[in-house]
Amino acid sequence: MRQHSLNKLEYNRVTGILMNYAVTYLGKRHVEKLQPLQDRDVIKRRLTETQEACLLLAKGGHPPLPSLEGMEVMMGLLGTGYVMAEQDFGCLAQFARSCEQLRQYMSSKKSEAPVVAAYGTSMHDLKPLRESIEICIDRGRIVDTASSELLKIRKKIRIAEERLQKRLEGMLSKFSDILQERLVSQRGGRYVLPVKKEYRKRIPGTVLDESSSGQTVFVEPSELAGLQMDLSALRVEENREETQILAQLTGEAESYSYELSVNLETVGHYDFLFAKAKWGLAIGGTAPELNEERLIDLRDARHPLLATKPVPLNIKLGDGYQALLITGPNTGGKTVALKTVGLLTLMAQSGLLIPAAEGSRLCVFRSVEVDIGDDQSLDSSLSTFSSHLRNVIDILAHAGSSTLVLLDELATGTDPGEGVGLSIAVLEELYRRRSVIMATTHFNEIKEYARVTSGFQNARMAFDEETLSPLYRLDMGEAGNSYAFVIAAKLGISSAIIDRARTIADSLKDGRGNGSVPKQAKGDANSPQARDRDNHRSTRKVKPSATEGELSVKWAIGDVVFNPQLRKPGVVYRLPDERGNMVVQVQKEKITINHKRIRKFIDKKHLYPGEDYDMDIVFESVENRKKRHLMGKRHVEGLTIEKPSED
Repeated sequence: MRQHSLNKLEYNRVTGILMNYAVTYLGKRHVEKLQPLQDRDVIKRRLTETQEACLLLAKGGHPPLPSLEGMEVMMGLLGTGYVMAEQDFGCLAQFARSCEQLRQYMSSKKSEAPVVAAYGTSMHDLKPLRESIEICIDRGRIVDTASSELLKIRKKIRIAEERLQKRLEGMLSKFSDILQERLVSQRGGRYVLPVKKEYRKRIPGTVLDESSSGQTVFVEPSELAGLQMDLSALRVEENREETQILAQLTGEAESYSYELSVNLETVGHYDFLFAKAKWGLAIGGTAPELNEERLIDLRDARHPLLATKPVPLNIKLGDGYQALLITGPNTGGKTVALKTVGLLTLMAQSGLLIPAAEGSRLCVFRSVEVDIGDDQSLDSSLSTFSSHLRNVIDILAHAGSSTLVLLDELATGTDPGEGVGLSIAVLEELYRRRSVIMATTHFNEIKEYARVTSGFQNARMAFDEETLSPLYRLDMGEAGNSYAFVIAAKLGISSAIIDRARTIADSLKDGRGNGSVPKQAKGDANSPQARDRDNHRSTRKVKPSATEGELSVKWAIGDVVFNPQLRKPGVVYRLPDERGNMVVQVQKEKITINHKRIRKFIDKKHLYPGEDYDMDIVFESVENRKKRHLMGKRHVEGLTIEKPSED
């Protein structure tokens, strides 16, 4: 899969969530390397083991995964000549102990989760190594019985310490009047007495330190020097013997390098597997049925990354058609439907459960190609259309018979007629290559093309015309519309304009013998003649009267215009001034905009009955018109009309 598609479908957010569920450094490495697979048998095994792990967790199982504390550093030092310390062996013993517990746990789950439990059988028995460590080290310290020589040395040390302590106790009593306090301390591993500075010469010996105030000196009495030298020599012997014991244990650990590596890898895989299972439970995931017949059948599917609870989608693609065209109003969920299909495909091919009902089916694709969203870049000065076109060119360079292609907002960002023609040509080429296609559009020509062309199917996002609210339900087999007339009426456009707009729209449809996609015979969609004929006809859709920047346009108050940046229509309220700035009413708001930034879409003469049509019906509210009518008859105290700002 190409990184561009993974980014567009937010695959990185999926791995980010899984990273939070992993608890070991090796499990997190598996998440970092996670990529969609292409071998159906391998994917099926991954889904099966994830599903089994989910069932174990759902039943209250808690696999005793080792924490791997200290293991990463230790494994990197094995075989380098480094002698491991007591704390290193403590971590190693804990790992070996946890591996035994994990093996026992998985052995008990063979009947419930045979695939998951099978990984436990690959783990090696580290009990001999653990016992060797525990014989020598306890709670981070080498025990006396680690070797017979160490036992002898430590006995001698204890005898020497007892003699030294008795001598010190006697000196504390003898010199109590000149000591700063009655206690024994150490400096550099040697015992000293805290003597008041002025009585320093009362005790023969060596000053090893002085207090910060200078009032106390720490003296090693001469009569203790011999005993302390004997004790220091014994400490050296002890340290030498401890190092030898640690070196022997390090050698034994190195002899288990392979077994340790296998067990670590198995623990890492288990951590990764149960991270997938935890997220699968969190999203109510299931394992889809996999096929290579380019069939997608998602039931009650939800996008797993939406902040709000999504409305389940039922999406079917294939079984007689390989291209699905989704229509409907803005914010109605068309793009979410594309992303849901794309991301769930990537998840399934990564061995992840998907948030969909049992019985859902997905195809295994070699690649998923995506053009969703606007990659417009100020640095590269690419327009919205250029950005989409660049993505389409890239898609065409990679698409084939095992490709899922997701295209959002076909024909957007350019002249509608030419955009429709280019979009249909691209769809034909992708269909010819046998790619599986899912696209969204607002254009009737593309909807009609999907309706009459073999291998294509329409679907629409449902919309509540009463509340002007999207229902986020995908109705298969039906072409929707943008509900422009319904929304315009709800927002206050007069019924006269709405009726006139419907008449114009109907006339354009009726006249599309010269401008629409022909109702060609099923099965003839891919012939060169059909493609040439359809492209020629689709590009003859009614176009705006002028292109951007054209100075010869004759504007009239009441013309309907279109702003490509806002992607909204408006009505001319004030003609251009000497700078070319004009005022346009967009959804009851009046904005100032330069004529170069808009296109004339419908002439005034096609919209209003007669030159003397009262434009106040369009621009004024009913309340203001009533006020203006009263003002024309007589003066009314306190009656005012507020004009909206023209920004």
